[in-house]
Amino acid sequence: MDNSRNLILAVVLSMALLFGWDFVMSRINPEPKNPTPPAAQITTAAPAAQGTAPTPKQRPTREGGLQSPADIALEKKDLATELRQPTRVRIDAPEVVGSINLVGARVDDIELKSHRETIDKNSGPVRLFSPEGTPAQQFAQFGWVGQGIKVPDAHTTWKASGNVLGLASPVTLTWDNGAGQVFTIRFTIDRHYMITAQQSVANASGAPVIVQPYSFINRTSLTASQDTWTVHSGPIGAFNDAVDFSNDYKDVAKAGKVTPAGKPDWIGFTDIYWFAALIPQADAVTADFLAQDPEHYRADLIYGPVTVPAGKVVTRTTRLFAGAKESDVLNAYEDAGIPKFGLAIDWGWFRWFEIPIFWLLQHLYRLVGNFGVAIILLTFIIRGLMFPVAQKQFASMAQMRAVQPKMKALQERYKDDKQQLQQEMAKLYREEKINPLAGCLPIFLQIPVFFALYKTLLLSIEMRHKPFVLWIKDLSAQDPSHIFNLFGLLHFTPPGILSLGVLGLVLGVTMWLTFRLNPTAMDPTQQQVMSIMPWVMMFVMAPFAAGLLLYWITSNLISVAQQQYLYSKHPQLKAQASKDKVDKARAAARDKGK
Repeated sequence: MDNSRNLILAVVLSMALLFGWDFVMSRINPEPKNPTPPAAQITTAAPAAQGTAPTPKQRPTREGGLQSPADIALEKKDLATELRQPTRVRIDAPEVVGSINLVGARVDDIELKSHRETIDKNSGPVRLFSPEGTPAQQFAQFGWVGQGIKVPDAHTTWKASGNVLGLASPVTLTWDNGAGQVFTIRFTIDRHYMITAQQSVANASGAPVIVQPYSFINRTSLTASQDTWTVHSGPIGAFNDAVDFSNDYKDVAKAGKVTPAGKPDWIGFTDIYWFAALIPQADAVTADFLAQDPEHYRADLIYGPVTVPAGKVVTRTTRLFAGAKESDVLNAYEDAGIPKFGLAIDWGWFRWFEIPIFWLLQHLYRLVGNFGVAIILLTFIIRGLMFPVAQKQFASMAQMRAVQPKMKALQERYKDDKQQLQQEMAKLYREEKINPLAGCLPIFLQIPVFFALYKTLLLSIEMRHKPFVLWIKDLSAQDPSHIFNLFGLLHFTPPGILSLGVLGLVLGVTMWLTFRLNPTAMDPTQQQVMSIMPWVMMFVMAPFAAGLLLYWITSNLISVAQQQYLYSKHPQLKAQASKDKVDKARAAARDKGK
């Protein structure tokens, strides 16, 4: 009767864990209904009313991007129209292709050459910037606010000095207000994702003039990636040499305007893999996030008023980063003087451990050329470093088995006095020099490694679209195979709780093997829970990134090999484990016969 009750309790707890986890993950990591690849003057629209939050049309997905088929079709149509306009200067650099719109001096057309929209090798490059008015709009604009003089605005058509902005071919835009002031913006681009804009005002009139240079990034939240407790998506910036992740789109929409405290080092918007930011020169400048409506937001940089004397030229330089969050590239910009630029990747407070794991994984990948193999090698290295701890664990288990008769005697003697039993057990541990927690140490040591690898797979664009073997085409994504729809033969996508693939099944089997090799727990409830736990964890872990499952499977197989080796070094433990299994089978047979 007790065993039946324990079994029912174990099943109920396991199902609560399974369904509870699925509910939480469906909120944290929702699947798109129509999965697709990601994709002004100083004021271009009225700010949202203060105190109103946006009503989202869609729940953001992991990588973001448009989801509505109507929006996707409209984006394609609008791009075809907008990008055919003659008022454009091409951008063609090693990592970036696109164009600058001469109307408004806007950088509003950027694609990333080195990153594809999908794992299909024939898919097009990732589009980061789209012109204003398109469903996926995101662009940067540079201009001036004037005091008593005419300045260019969002409708001004500029003249360009060249046809292509490239690595060795800068482009200068010029506009004459007809009153003695000539405005120029000189664009240059480097070999990665940085565009530099030098904004100059030449005053040929007979009196000084006052202007305020500005720049902003405008974007829609429709294409935003998920903003979760592990990964920030949305407004981002560095202020007083510290990165601020505290605001999301809802915060800005509710406030209407958010002005972070401190000197702005850079400001912009981030997604899980993509990033756009403005970096001012070291002058007095203010930075704000603005909500124009529930779907459109701006990150503004506004320099202080500048007096341009008669016959003089005043220049302000602002850099625009628009590209992929490649760790080496961001760190190189940081080394070149942009404060905390590498931390645009939201490593979190645990980065002191995550970054070394990422560094090691990158070097292993460069050695073997396959991220899946690199993950397997990483697992061997980590488990090798932890092997001395595993030895101590088994030694502790052997000690625990040796004193089991004494423990059972104490349990029988003090079965009605729990407090006295605890005191006597503690005394026994001291006398026998046993640490009952030693067996848990390897598990606790693996938790930071597991979380670090989880964040690495989640955050690092270097892992995006990296294949392993056969059907595993993207180690940063879920195993695409689904057992419950017969690997695609049945035309439906199983819900999260049933999204079990081949890797998930292999994980369950290897976990069952590791649990089976462990000594049997004395408590019947623990025995029942431990027998069900591998299969519960199989469903819990199945929706995680394939690379994470590969790590866990490899770790389990190493555990099985280590256990077999250590059993050979502790024969008394192996003998006791065999005896426990025999005793358990006999007890089960007796219960069945009653």
